[in-house]
Amino acid sequence: MDGIINIRKEQGYTSHDVVAKLRGILRQKKIGHTGTLDPAAEGVLPVCLGRGTRLCEMLTGEKKTYEAVLRLGVCTDTQDMTGTILCERPVEVTEKALTEAVQSFLGEQMQIPPMYSAVKIGGKRLYELAREGVEVERKARPVTFYRLEILEIFSPRVRLLVECSRGTYIRTLCHDLGEKLGCGGAMESLVRTRVGRFTLEDGLTLLDVERLSQEGTLEGRLWSIEQVLDHLSACSCLPEGDKLLHNGNPLPKKLIRPPFIGGQVCMYDSAGVFIGVFDYQEEKGRYTPVKMFL
Repeated sequence: MDGIINIRKEQGYTSHDVVAKLRGILRQKKIGHTGTLDPAAEGVLPVCLGRGTRLCEMLTGEKKTYEAVLRLGVCTDTQDMTGTILCERPVEVTEKALTEAVQSFLGEQMQIPPMYSAVKIGGKRLYELAREGVEVERKARPVTFYRLEILEIFSPRVRLLVECSRGTYIRTLCHDLGEKLGCGGAMESLVRTRVGRFTLEDGLTLLDVERLSQEGTLEGRLWSIEQVLDHLSACSCLPEGDKLLHNGNPLPKKLIRPPFIGGQVCMYDSAGVFIGVFDYQEEKGRYTPVKMFL
Protein backbone atom coordinates (compact mmCIF):
# COMPACT_ATOMS: atom_id res chain seq x y z
CA MET A 1 0.00 0.00 0.00
CA ASP A 2 1.16 3.52 -0.83
CA GLY A 3 -0.26 6.58 0.92
CA ILE A 4 -1.07 7.96 4.36
CA ILE A 5 -3.34 6.52 7.02
CA ASN A 6 -4.70 8.70 9.81
CA ILE A 7 -4.20 6.72 13.01
CA ARG A 8 -5.97 7.63 16.23
CA LYS A 9 -3.28 6.61 18.70
CA GLU A 10 -4.55 5.32 22.01
CA GLN A 11 -2.94 5.75 25.41
CA GLY A 12 -0.27 3.22 26.34
CA TYR A 13 1.27 2.93 22.86
CA THR A 14 4.44 4.66 21.75
CA SER A 15 4.52 5.96 18.17
CA HIS A 16 7.04 3.18 17.47
CA ASP A 17 4.57 0.61 18.86
CA VAL A 18 1.94 1.84 16.38
CA VAL A 19 4.34 1.43 13.44
CA ALA A 20 5.36 -2.06 14.63
CA LYS A 21 1.74 -3.19 15.00
CA LEU A 22 0.82 -1.81 11.57
CA ARG A 23 3.70 -3.74 10.01
CA GLY A 24 2.20 -6.90 11.49
CA ILE A 25 -1.39 -6.11 10.47
CA LEU A 26 -0.56 -4.97 6.93
CA ARG A 27 2.41 -7.31 6.40
CA GLN A 28 4.34 -4.38 5.05
CA LYS A 29 7.78 -3.19 6.17
CA LYS A 30 7.97 0.29 4.67
CA ILE A 31 6.00 2.30 7.23
CA GLY A 32 6.89 5.50 9.10
CA HIS A 33 5.13 7.96 11.41
CA THR A 34 5.17 11.74 11.08
CA GLY A 35 5.67 12.96 14.64
CA THR A 36 6.13 11.36 18.04
CA LEU A 37 3.32 11.25 20.59
CA ASP A 38 4.15 10.33 24.20
CA PRO A 39 2.77 6.95 25.38
CA ALA A 40 0.36 8.70 27.78
CA ALA A 41 -0.95 10.97 25.00
CA GLU A 42 -3.57 10.05 22.43
CA GLY A 43 -4.81 11.41 19.14
CA VAL A 44 -3.86 12.04 15.55
CA LEU A 45 -0.77 10.24 14.24
CA PRO A 46 -0.49 10.27 10.43
CA VAL A 47 1.39 7.16 9.29
CA CYS A 48 2.98 6.87 5.85
CA LEU A 49 2.95 3.61 3.89
CA GLY A 50 5.15 2.47 0.99
CA ARG A 51 6.10 5.33 -1.32
CA GLY A 52 4.17 7.59 1.04
CA THR A 53 7.08 7.34 3.53
CA ARG A 54 8.82 9.94 1.35
CA LEU A 55 6.24 12.40 2.68
CA CYS A 56 7.21 11.87 6.35
CA GLU A 57 9.59 14.80 6.46
CA MET A 58 7.14 17.13 4.71
CA LEU A 59 4.24 16.20 7.01
CA THR A 60 6.31 16.55 10.19
CA GLY A 61 6.35 20.30 9.65
CA GLU A 62 2.54 20.66 9.64
CA LYS A 63 0.82 22.75 12.32
CA LYS A 64 -0.52 20.66 15.20
CA THR A 65 -3.51 21.23 17.46
CA TYR A 66 -3.92 19.80 20.96
CA GLU A 67 -6.28 19.77 23.90
CA ALA A 68 -4.35 19.54 27.15
CA VAL A 69 -5.27 19.52 30.82
CA LEU A 70 -2.88 21.54 32.98
CA ARG A 71 -2.70 20.61 36.66
CA LEU A 72 -1.65 23.64 38.70
CA GLY A 73 0.10 23.45 42.07
CA VAL A 74 2.42 20.56 41.30
CA CYS A 75 5.87 20.07 39.69
CA THR A 76 7.21 16.74 38.42
CA ASP A 77 10.50 15.52 36.94
CA THR A 78 8.80 14.68 33.61
CA GLN A 79 6.65 17.85 33.47
CA ASP A 80 3.55 15.64 33.36
CA MET A 81 1.63 13.62 35.94
CA THR A 82 3.32 10.33 34.98
CA GLY A 83 6.51 11.49 36.71
CA THR A 84 7.72 11.83 40.28
CA ILE A 85 6.24 14.77 42.16
CA LEU A 86 8.99 17.17 43.17
CA CYS A 87 6.92 19.86 44.88
CA GLU A 88 3.35 20.86 45.67
CA ARG A 89 2.17 24.43 46.23
CA PRO A 90 -1.16 26.10 46.98
CA VAL A 91 -3.03 27.47 43.96
CA GLU A 92 -4.16 31.05 44.43
CA VAL A 93 -4.54 32.19 40.82
CA THR A 94 -7.27 34.47 39.49
CA GLU A 95 -8.88 33.88 36.12
CA LYS A 96 -7.45 37.20 34.93
CA ALA A 97 -3.89 36.21 35.90
CA LEU A 98 -4.32 32.82 34.26
CA THR A 99 -5.62 34.36 31.02
CA GLU A 100 -2.78 36.87 30.90
CA ALA A 101 -0.19 34.13 31.52
CA VAL A 102 -1.60 31.93 28.77
CA GLN A 103 -1.76 34.79 26.25
CA SER A 104 1.85 35.79 27.01
CA PHE A 105 3.03 32.61 25.28
CA LEU A 106 1.40 33.45 21.94
CA GLY A 107 3.72 33.83 18.96
CA GLU A 108 7.37 32.87 18.64
CA GLN A 109 8.99 31.55 21.83
CA MET A 110 12.22 29.88 22.90
CA GLN A 111 11.51 26.56 24.61
CA ILE A 112 13.94 24.31 26.48
CA PRO A 113 13.25 20.60 25.72
CA PRO A 114 12.47 18.53 28.83
CA MET A 115 14.99 15.98 30.11
CA TYR A 116 12.42 13.25 29.51
CA SER A 117 12.35 13.66 25.73
CA ALA A 118 13.76 11.96 22.63
CA VAL A 119 16.12 14.85 21.81
CA LYS A 120 19.69 13.61 21.31
CA ILE A 121 22.71 15.20 22.98
CA GLY A 122 26.12 13.63 22.48
CA GLY A 123 24.57 10.63 20.74
CA LYS A 124 22.24 9.81 23.65
CA ARG A 125 18.53 10.45 24.09
CA LEU A 126 17.74 12.86 26.89
CA TYR A 127 15.32 10.39 28.49
CA GLU A 128 18.15 7.82 28.67
CA LEU A 129 20.32 10.31 30.56
CA ALA A 130 17.39 11.28 32.80
CA ARG A 131 16.83 7.63 33.76
CA GLU A 132 20.50 7.45 34.74
CA GLY A 133 19.99 10.46 37.00
CA VAL A 134 22.03 12.74 34.75
CA GLU A 135 20.77 16.22 33.89
CA VAL A 136 22.50 18.12 31.09
CA GLU A 137 22.20 21.67 29.81
CA ARG A 138 19.77 21.93 26.89
CA LYS A 139 19.69 24.72 24.36
CA ALA A 140 16.41 26.56 23.96
CA ARG A 141 14.79 26.01 20.56
CA PRO A 142 12.42 28.28 18.63
CA VAL A 143 8.76 27.23 18.61
CA THR A 144 5.59 29.09 17.67
CA PHE A 145 2.19 29.13 19.38
CA TYR A 146 -0.38 30.20 16.78
CA ARG A 147 -3.38 29.83 19.07
CA LEU A 148 -3.83 29.45 22.83
CA GLU A 149 -7.27 29.31 24.44
CA ILE A 150 -8.61 28.42 27.86
CA LEU A 151 -11.50 26.02 27.24
CA GLU A 152 -12.42 25.30 30.85
CA ILE A 153 -11.23 26.08 34.37
CA PHE A 154 -11.95 23.53 37.11
CA SER A 155 -9.31 24.50 39.66
CA PRO A 156 -6.64 23.29 40.12
CA ARG A 157 -7.06 22.08 36.52
CA VAL A 158 -7.26 24.07 33.30
CA ARG A 159 -8.20 22.66 29.91
CA LEU A 160 -6.31 24.35 27.08
CA LEU A 161 -6.49 24.43 23.30
CA VAL A 162 -3.04 24.77 21.73
CA GLU A 163 -2.13 25.22 18.05
CA CYS A 164 1.60 25.17 17.55
CA SER A 165 4.58 24.46 15.32
CA ARG A 166 6.59 21.25 15.06
CA GLY A 167 8.95 20.37 17.89
CA THR A 168 6.77 21.98 20.58
CA TYR A 169 6.47 20.21 23.94
CA ILE A 170 3.05 20.77 25.49
CA ARG A 171 4.41 19.33 28.76
CA THR A 172 6.95 22.13 28.81
CA LEU A 173 4.28 24.72 28.08
CA CYS A 174 2.33 23.46 31.13
CA HIS A 175 5.48 23.55 33.25
CA ASP A 176 6.38 27.06 32.07
CA LEU A 177 2.85 28.32 32.70
CA GLY A 178 3.01 26.97 36.25
CA GLU A 179 6.34 28.70 36.81
CA LYS A 180 5.00 31.98 35.45
CA LEU A 181 2.00 31.78 37.79
CA GLY A 182 4.26 30.95 40.75
CA CYS A 183 2.47 27.78 41.78
CA GLY A 184 4.00 25.20 39.47
CA GLY A 185 2.23 23.13 36.86
CA ALA A 186 2.32 19.80 35.06
CA MET A 187 0.42 18.28 32.15
CA GLU A 188 -2.29 15.84 33.25
CA SER A 189 -3.57 14.69 29.86
CA LEU A 190 -3.01 15.38 26.17
CA VAL A 191 -5.01 14.74 23.01
CA ARG A 192 -3.71 15.74 19.59
CA THR A 193 -6.80 16.73 17.64
CA ARG A 194 -5.28 17.78 14.33
CA VAL A 195 -2.12 17.52 12.23
CA GLY A 196 -2.50 19.67 9.13
CA ARG A 197 -5.63 18.33 7.43
CA PHE A 198 -5.78 15.12 9.49
CA THR A 199 -8.37 15.30 12.28
CA LEU A 200 -9.24 13.20 15.31
CA GLU A 201 -12.77 12.54 14.02
CA ASP A 202 -11.43 10.86 10.87
CA GLY A 203 -8.79 8.78 12.67
CA LEU A 204 -8.68 4.99 12.80
CA THR A 205 -7.66 2.96 15.86
CA LEU A 206 -5.41 -0.07 15.38
CA LEU A 207 -8.47 -2.29 15.87
CA ASP A 208 -10.26 -0.35 13.09
CA VAL A 209 -7.29 -0.90 10.78
CA GLU A 210 -7.21 -4.62 11.53
CA ARG A 211 -10.96 -4.96 10.88
CA LEU A 212 -10.91 -2.96 7.63
CA SER A 213 -7.84 -4.87 6.45
CA GLN A 214 -9.61 -8.19 7.01
CA GLU A 215 -12.67 -6.87 5.17
CA GLY A 216 -10.50 -5.70 2.26
CA THR A 217 -11.78 -2.12 2.54
CA LEU A 218 -8.81 -0.38 4.16
CA GLU A 219 -7.51 1.18 0.93
CA GLY A 220 -10.68 3.27 0.77
CA ARG A 221 -9.55 5.00 3.99
CA LEU A 222 -6.04 5.81 2.76
CA TRP A 223 -5.00 9.27 1.62
CA SER A 224 -3.14 9.08 -1.67
CA ILE A 225 0.16 10.92 -2.07
CA GLU A 226 -1.44 13.27 -4.59
CA GLN A 227 -4.36 14.02 -2.22
CA VAL A 228 -1.95 15.08 0.50
CA LEU A 229 -0.09 17.30 -1.97
CA ASP A 230 -3.17 18.83 -3.61
CA HIS A 231 -2.37 22.24 -2.09
CA LEU A 232 0.48 22.50 -4.62
CA SER A 233 -0.10 23.55 -8.24
CA ALA A 234 0.29 20.88 -10.91
CA CYS A 235 2.81 21.15 -13.72
CA SER A 236 3.69 18.82 -16.64
CA CYS A 237 6.52 18.61 -19.13
CA LEU A 238 6.84 18.21 -22.87
CA PRO A 239 7.80 14.73 -24.18
CA GLU A 240 11.40 15.91 -24.56
CA GLY A 241 11.60 16.34 -20.80
CA ASP A 242 10.37 12.88 -19.80
CA LYS A 243 13.83 11.27 -19.61
CA LEU A 244 15.14 14.05 -17.39
CA LEU A 245 12.15 13.74 -15.05
CA HIS A 246 12.28 9.95 -14.84
CA ASN A 247 15.97 10.11 -13.91
CA GLY A 248 15.38 12.72 -11.22
CA ASN A 249 17.28 15.48 -13.04
CA PRO A 250 16.50 19.22 -13.04
CA LEU A 251 14.11 20.31 -15.79
CA PRO A 252 14.59 23.55 -17.76
CA LYS A 253 11.63 25.93 -17.79
CA LYS A 254 11.41 25.71 -21.59
CA LEU A 255 10.37 22.04 -21.33
CA ILE A 256 7.28 22.84 -19.24
CA ARG A 257 3.87 22.97 -20.88
CA PRO A 258 2.34 26.45 -20.69
CA PRO A 259 1.26 28.15 -18.53
CA PHE A 260 4.47 28.45 -16.53
CA ILE A 261 4.09 27.98 -12.74
CA GLY A 262 6.72 29.08 -10.21
CA GLY A 263 7.47 27.85 -6.68
CA GLN A 264 6.95 24.25 -5.54
CA VAL A 265 4.78 22.13 -7.83
CA CYS A 266 3.58 18.58 -8.33
CA MET A 267 5.38 17.55 -11.50
CA TYR A 268 3.85 15.18 -14.07
CA ASP A 269 5.46 13.75 -17.20
CA SER A 270 3.97 14.19 -20.67
CA ALA A 271 1.77 11.10 -20.18
CA GLY A 272 0.26 12.50 -16.97
CA VAL A 273 2.19 10.24 -14.59
CA PHE A 274 2.97 11.87 -11.24
CA ILE A 275 6.73 12.11 -10.79
CA GLY A 276 7.31 14.15 -7.65
CA VAL A 277 7.55 17.54 -5.99
CA PHE A 278 9.83 20.01 -7.80
CA ASP A 279 10.89 23.54 -6.89
CA TYR A 280 11.52 26.29 -9.44
CA GLN A 281 14.92 28.02 -9.21
CA GLU A 282 14.53 31.49 -10.65
CA GLU A 283 18.27 32.17 -11.01
CA LYS A 284 18.83 29.00 -13.07
CA GLY A 285 15.49 28.95 -14.88
CA ARG A 286 14.82 25.32 -14.02
CA TYR A 287 12.87 22.99 -11.74
CA THR A 288 14.82 20.83 -9.31
CA PRO A 289 13.47 17.72 -7.52
CA VAL A 290 12.49 18.01 -3.86
CA LYS A 291 10.89 14.56 -3.44
CA MET A 292 10.61 11.85 -6.09
CA PHE A 293 7.63 9.44 -6.06
CA LEU A 294 8.04 7.66 -9.40
